[in-house]
Amino acid sequence: MAIKSARTRQLVADVALKMFREIGFEKTTMRAIAQEAGVSVGNAYYYFASKDELVQELYIQVQNEHASAAAQALEGIPDLAGRMKAVLHAGIDVMSPYHQFGSDFIAAAIRPTSPVNPFGAASAPAREASLAIFRSAVEGSTPAVAKKLGGDLPELLWLAYMGVALFWVYDQSTDQRRTRRLIDGAAPLMARGLSLAKIPGVSKVFDDVLGLVRSVKEDS
Repeated sequence: MAIKSARTRQLVADVALKMFREIGFEKTTMRAIAQEAGVSVGNAYYYFASKDELVQELYIQVQNEHASAAAQALEGIPDLAGRMKAVLHAGIDVMSPYHQFGSDFIAAAIRPTSPVNPFGAASAPAREASLAIFRSAVEGSTPAVAKKLGGDLPELLWLAYMGVALFWVYDQSTDQRRTRRLIDGAAPLMARGLSLAKIPGVSKVFDDVLGLVRSVKEDS
């Protein structure tokens, strides 16, 4: 019974994500999802209380795909700038099929109580999966980043990735080329900036930034 329930849940999720890609978020209704999946509307709502919860399922799936794509992209790339570019481009690659309803996702995610808010408790598994991707990129870089940055850098890069993703959502250039150029230009700049953390005079600035980030996290 549990196996059948899990399969039905996955079927509903797969159908919903397919419809999101093909006809968009707004036109995809729970009734249409249930009909396409061959289940009752009540059954669809049993597994997912709303389309927001289905977007959360998409969020988790995208993180899993991003992890796999990033692992392949990082192979043979030692420098931090190259590794940051590889991870960011991999993230855009796996999100690309959903670009047409990216703004709908933002509208759903921006509410503080939304289950798809990337900073919310419900999104913790997907957020941790994404942080693990950036942690791998940082820990595998050569030369190694300054020790003082090691623990906080993956989260700072994840926050930067959130900014890139927002830019991508509203990027109407062909194949979102502006976003690609942003990644290619920003990654080396960030890497060069981070390399300054080892310089005594400049490192104080990083200490202040990290102190601010940590204080905000402690108050959350």
